[in-house]
Amino acid sequence: MFSFLKKTDEATPIPSWSERLKAGLARTRAQVGGLFGGGKIDAALYEELETALLCADTGVAATQFLLENLRQQVRKKGLTERRELKLALQEALTTLIAPLERPLAPEGHHPFIVMLAGVNGAGKTTSIGKLAKYFQAQGKSVLLAAGDTFRAAAREQLAIWGERNQVAVITQQGGDAAAVIFDAIQAARARKIDIVLADTAGRLPTQLHLMEEIRKVKRVIAKADASAPHEVLLVLDANTGQNALSQVKAFDDALGLTGLVLTKLDGTAKGGVIAAIARERPVPIRFIGIGEGIDDLRPFLARDFAAALVDSD
Repeated sequence: MFSFLKKTDEATPIPSWSERLKAGLARTRAQVGGLFGGGKIDAALYEELETALLCADTGVAATQFLLENLRQQVRKKGLTERRELKLALQEALTTLIAPLERPLAPEGHHPFIVMLAGVNGAGKTTSIGKLAKYFQAQGKSVLLAAGDTFRAAAREQLAIWGERNQVAVITQQGGDAAAVIFDAIQAARARKIDIVLADTAGRLPTQLHLMEEIRKVKRVIAKADASAPHEVLLVLDANTGQNALSQVKAFDDALGLTGLVLTKLDGTAKGGVIAAIARERPVPIRFIGIGEGIDDLRPFLARDFAAALVDSD
């Protein structure tokens, strides 16, 4: 007796990080990459490229830099074909954003205290959970400080990430955010923890009284450790476009940012705002995130990002 069984499909291969990053930047790549088909390099191409870059949130200053860089490459290398300009654009973009590639090095302090800021909805609390996993993978012990005392949901979300990563979370209902983070630093010292990740309440940079509160948090951290915070990270939603640049300027003016975390590169994000940041307020991009998984946060690599944005394959 014969048995006819359906053959089991092989497991679907897991996309590589570069493939996922390319998918996350698909919107911009479709706009920009479509310009480099057949044909000659002409004035019309530069105009189309300028429009595409501006639509990708690259900003006026960065767009002008890239176009001038391309014109110089065309003259110097004698380029004539549109397809040749694609690699030239990737090189120009890499040159522009390369200064932002400065990996976070949590050395020299124990505990190493990281303060995170950002507007509500940017993915700040989720990024903290992913950062905890990232540092644990490096053999570091981590403690989380639930400094967003205004939102019960934020505290609960951070507690969930703490359970997933099996790390302690210092929290309290209501109360003063600075006090919670101060207590967390003391606890980290007592437990000989390597890394403290301190959440803060989300706020808009136009809310001046709230921005003053976050300055207070930074001052209180300095009272707990005169050299701290050792890193001040702003979490940015990649879908906010040029508003992301405004946030960088406002929070940098208020706190003195040392790095950025760019989240939600999920296919709808345009991605060009990185170029605008590089040109107008070059705060290092420490990490980029492309999904909701616990491992979906990686250090920023300029060349990989430029290749994914332009698609030079």
